[in-house]
Amino acid sequence: MPGVERVRSVGARRRKTRSGVVLTEDLIVDAALRLIESPSGDRLSVRRLGAELGADPTAVYRYFRDLDALLLAVADRLIGDAFADFVPRDHWVDSLRDLAHSLRRSMRQHPRLAHLRAIRVTAGPHEMRVVDTGIGIMLNAGFAPADAVRHYRDFVDTVLAVAAVDAAELTEGQETAEQEAWSRVYTSLPADGYPNVHLVREHLPSMYNSAFPGTIEKLLDALVQAAPTPA
Repeated sequence: MPGVERVRSVGARRRKTRSGVVLTEDLIVDAALRLIESPSGDRLSVRRLGAELGADPTAVYRYFRDLDALLLAVADRLIGDAFADFVPRDHWVDSLRDLAHSLRRSMRQHPRLAHLRAIRVTAGPHEMRVVDTGIGIMLNAGFAPADAVRHYRDFVDTVLAVAAVDAAELTEGQETAEQEAWSRVYTSLPADGYPNVHLVREHLPSMYNSAFPGTIEKLLDALVQAAPTPA
């Protein structure tokens, strides 16, 4: 997948916005994140970004190829924020657990960007550091290089996918709809048409609970079993 493609002109002068601020990549990312998380954030555009920055909208293209490249830069910024204080623990399992929960917290804090972050590779500096750290954790667990890469891919892709589902429930109206489905619709299904669901109907509201903790623990258990040396 393409990474963050920025436009850099050697020797190009940085121009001030109408408010007298010199534009930078970080300022543009800040403005984009504010707009995305505003009530109308699902309609991010170069025009709105220019208005937010107090600059000609086309100025954005001097720093980012297009909005997609900018969104990947925003996603990479959030990765950096999520792992700013991350320090691997003494045991590799604890390190992976912390990594997973750091990602989940970040995805839930920024639910509108969760889907993008789950399916795209930013190839940005913050993601690169996390990938290096994650693979290092797998190597420290004793996995051979090829296995370390494979297990890291399986681990992080699962974490991102389940965290994105978790975060999606926080979008407007989604949380209430999901809870209503499990607590009312499924629990009222008749035995003659849905015998198995009817049998466990009193436990179905728990389906609304996040699958993240249980999924991550099962994944960590599987990695412990696969590790060359005992945990």
